Amino acid sequence: MASAEAVTSLLLGPRAGIGPLAAEVHADAEAVARRAAALMADVARGAIAARGQFLLALSGGATPWPALRLFADADVDWSRVHVAQVDERVAAEDGPDRNLTRLRTALLSRVALPAAHVHAMPVDDADLAAAAARYEEELVLLAGAPPLLDLVQLGLGTDGHTASLVPGDAALLVAQRDVAITGAYNGHRRMTLTFPILNRSRRILWIVTGGNKADALRRLAAGDATAPASHVRRLDAIVLTDRAAAAGLTVPAP
Repeated sequence: MASAEAVTSLLLGPRAGIGPLAAEVHADAEAVARRAAALMADVARGAIAARGQFLLALSGGATPWPALRLFADADVDWSRVHVAQVDERVAAEDGPDRNLTRLRTALLSRVALPAAHVHAMPVDDADLAAAAARYEEELVLLAGAPPLLDLVQLGLGTDGHTASLVPGDAALLVAQRDVAITGAYNGHRRMTLTFPILNRSRRILWIVTGGNKADALRRLAAGDATAPASHVRRLDAIVLTDRAAAAGLTVPAP
């Protein structure tokens, strides 16, 4: 188990107009998962105490699953938790390419979460634009107008994307809608939350691990505008990363 001395706190940036991005560098991915689970539980308990519910949006990709498995064991009033999706592939229902399939395995099947509190993106619809609009309406009913989520968990792709906001896609330019449909990326179109709702959320939690993410994290830290993730401008955000992913940053020795 990583000791407290193995954690390094950094301020990445500065990001133009909003200041630096807080980061914690942990010894390895396991330590990041433990810290992420603890942070999610703390935010959940705070949101429930303050507003009676916790509105969480979770990303796809492989990085968050260890943290979610640990989060499932947290002392949280799951009857007051709502889980939305940050993004979802247009893929076979219950298939391995669907983010929801992995979310169920890592978290949803392991907690006493009411079925009505799982807000899955409706990517099975033939009319994806209408489905995106309907999901946006669902978020309004859940989180107000405009929707205000308590915590959005994001990952970081090797190309600098986050959510399913990928380089060159038209969804990057969406400024008036909270949910969009992307073009094909790695074989699938996607439904994704857009920058407006991400930047409106109360907290952003980035989970970034592995040496293959080092260049993307360096670009995020530098505010590189060609990396879509750099357009997430929420001030109250934190990056939890490991030393492998932080290799491109200036990190003091433990």
